[in-house]
Parts: sequence; C-alpha cells; structure tokens
Amino acid sequence: MRQAIPKMASACSVGSFTSSPNWPRNVSSVFRPRRTVVQSRVGGSGFFFRATKRRLLHSKTAKVAMDNEYYSRKLTYSSQVVQFGGEDFVARLLDRKWALANPDSKINKVILSTEGTDIKDSPANHSCLAVDTNICTYNDLARENASEQSFYVVRDDLLHPLINGNKARKLDGFLPLIEDNLVTDVVTCGGCQSAHAAATAVLCAERGLRSHLLLRGEQPELLTGYNLMSTIYGNVTYVPRSIYANREKMLETRAELVAGSSGSILWFDDIFQSSIMKQPCSTTNSVQVDYDFHIRARKHERKVIIINEGAGDSIALLGLIRLVNYLSQDHLLGKQRAIKFVVDAGTGTTAIGLGLGALCLELPWEVTAVMLADRIDGYKRQEKRLISEFKKHFGYPVGLGEDEVNGGIVNWVERFRPRKFGNVLVGEVETCKQIAQETGILVDPIYTLAAWEMATFLSQKGAKVKADVVMLHTGGTLGMFGIAQRYKSYFNNLKNV
Repeated sequence: MRQAIPKMASACSVGSFTSSPNWPRNVSSVFRPRRTVVQSRVGGSGFFFRATKRRLLHSKTAKVAMDNEYYSRKLTYSSQVVQFGGEDFVARLLDRKWALANPDSKINKVILSTEGTDIKDSPANHSCLAVDTNICTYNDLARENASEQSFYVVRDDLLHPLINGNKARKLDGFLPLIEDNLVTDVVTCGGCQSAHAAATAVLCAERGLRSHLLLRGEQPELLTGYNLMSTIYGNVTYVPRSIYANREKMLETRAELVAGSSGSILWFDDIFQSSIMKQPCSTTNSVQVDYDFHIRARKHERKVIIINEGAGDSIALLGLIRLVNYLSQDHLLGKQRAIKFVVDAGTGTTAIGLGLGALCLELPWEVTAVMLADRIDGYKRQEKRLISEFKKHFGYPVGLGEDEVNGGIVNWVERFRPRKFGNVLVGEVETCKQIAQETGILVDPIYTLAAWEMATFLSQKGAKVKADVVMLHTGGTLGMFGIAQRYKSYFNNLKNV
C-alpha cells in the first residue's frame, strides 16, 4: 500500500553565499612528530583513536624533549581557549585548515498545501499545487504568514557528487589533521554500503593517500552505490560479521598489516594536540597536497592512522560547528530567529555537532534528531562522551556554565514508523519517488526520509512550534542503489504517476 505524504506546493532555493572571514592571525608552521608513536589509551567506552607503540627511532632525550614541548603547548592552549566568549571562541576554533574550500550550502524552501490538514501524531495528507524553482531572496527566509506550512532544506547532498552530506562535514576538519601528520595510509570500516567508507576513500585518493576499507559482510554479487565507489577509490576487504563485531581488534590488526615491520600506527588522540596547536591557515583555508612527500612515503616507511567507524569523534564536530556558523549569518538564517533544526541520526555525531555549534554561538536553535540506529540511552551516552571529548580538546566559551555545557543539547525523538535499522517499509520507496518528482529533492527511505517526515510534521504544527523548521539533508543518495538491490520488489513495482 502506498504511503501518503504531504505534497509540496512549491520549492525554491536560496543561492549559495561565500563568506570570507578575517582570520585574526597566522599560525606558525606545523609541529610534526617523528615516526615514533607512544601508546595512549583514552578512557571511557568506545575505541576512538588510540595509538599502538611500534618502536623508538630516536634517543630517549629527544623523546623527553618532544613530550615536554607537547604538554607545554597543551597547557597553554587549554588556558587560552576558555578566555573567549561565544563568537570569539568559535572564530578561534574555526581558524584552521579545512578539507572543504568553503562551508557554503544551498537552501531550499518547501511550501506545503494547507488543504486537508489533520495534525495528529504523524504528517498529514496534502495535495501538490506547484513547484517553484525561482531563487529565494532574504525576505523569503522570514515567514511573514504565520499560517504558512513550510520548512527549509539545507542541501548538503549537493556538496560533492560522491562525498556529500554529513560525511563531508565530519571529515572537514579531520583530513587536514591527517595531512599535517604525514600520514600515508588510512584504515577505517563500515557496512557494505557505507557512505563514510566511500567518502574516506575518495578524499584520500584526492590527496594521494591510500585507504584501506574493512566492510562488514560478504561481497555482493553486483557492486553498486557506495560499495562500488569504495572498491574503485580504495582497497576493500570484506570481513565476516563475527570478526567485525570486535572493531578495535579488527582495525588494529589491519593497520599492523598495512604498516609492516618498518611503519608506524597512529590513533587520533596522539596526534591531536600537537597538530591542532600549529595548523597554518592558507589564503584558501583548504588542504594543499604535498605530492612529493607522498611519492617519497610510498617508497619508505608507512604511517598508518585508524579512523573509527563513521568518524564519530570530537574532531568530527568541528565541521558541523563550521556549518552552523555559516548558516547563522544575517543574510541566511541569522542569529535572532528561533529555529527547529531537524536531522536524521545514525551515530548521532551530526546532531551533537549542530547542537554544540548552536550552544557555543548562543543561538535560539533547537536540534531535533530522529533516532535510527540506537535507543535514546545510547544516543545520550554518545552525546555525553562527545561533549566531554570536545571540552578536553577545545574547552568551551566563557559564560557557559558546566551544567549548561554538560546538559542535553539534542532532542532525541523516535521515527514515526520505528523499525530495525536498515529496514525499508512498504510504501516508503514510493514516498521517496513522490518527493523527488514534486520537489526535485532526492531522499532515501533509511535516513533522510525520516528527517523529511519530521520536518513536515513540525511545519504543520505551525503556530504551536513558534519557530522556523530547517532540515539538514545528510546526503547518502548513492545508497539508493544498494537499497534497490536489496529490495528489488519495491522498485520493480514502481509506477508512473
């Protein structure tokens, strides 16, 4: 049975604006640790970016000197970072190199028809009136008619043909860190159709790095979607689910194999403070590739870094904070308007990054995350862990108390039709087709459809919400190919409308 959804009266877009911040200073040359890495374990649950001790290539005196310099910088940085207020804190936080040349993203406005509205516990039914593709002006971003049912879509699905959505945002601050530490190989993992694995492979290939992708399960008969892109851009190994269950051991074993007898292995925590202190900002503020280094590195020792599944670590929050800072400009969403920000949640990292950005900038924004892969207790633990890591590495703005920073910054909600993660229900493929034909926006039934339904529901509540509703499109559109392969009958039965 086809699932009915609110049809769209119109959709229009806000053109991309390029911001050119005035960076307060130039940062000195990068502090590059040598090939020695010392074992470091991060407390708490999870297996996020640790280091494995390989060998000592330098004298004990040199090692002690390096440690003294590292801890001196760490203490200096920690004492400085908490001296800044909200906007100053964020400006300093974002003064670094990025993988994305700029944080820009288009914004579409979706207007719903008010005919037949019956708001209960799920999106009501509507009929489509028209689709407007004209560019919106600033006035279009301010809802003058309180009875209008509409929401905005931040089109992060358009960032890159292969690396889009929250995958690009989470790796935005991470890739420069890898470059600054002379990494030659990256090891990460994900599902068979992992958008994270594919994004990592493409970004590494663009920078002359090797990627080694451990994908859960068996190789499909037909390579398609993100699985195909991972195979083309990276080095894929399929891992039995029983082995994949112990991700930490699996990743370390693969990293040791890649590093060989003469290489070294890094986890995130070891390289973070030393690199974050002295990242230089170029005129373009984006990564510059040292091809000569990578040619040399391929012939000598390998330096391998392990990235957690989904890049779910505090460094991933920076790209989302950068996006919030961009969207809060006066000619876009601004800093005064109440916003209900809606996003789908896999690991929950994206939602936490958005909430943290809004908190640091003191914006009247509320982030609503639709839970897809875990229960609320799991997401709250993830929120607490990431905020704790963020505070350890970056501090937090003056004026925000401990209780405020440690408190819940995300409103975690159930999907309207809950199910086991990864499952598609009858009628949802037709729903995605309907949305695509009426608005030109492609959503998928596993992730972004959940956020779309929630944004529709909140916009229908109108005056009760007393805020503009904004949905972040987290990309993942290539995943439709994998879904079509798995749910053949749903796609074979699609009919013209």
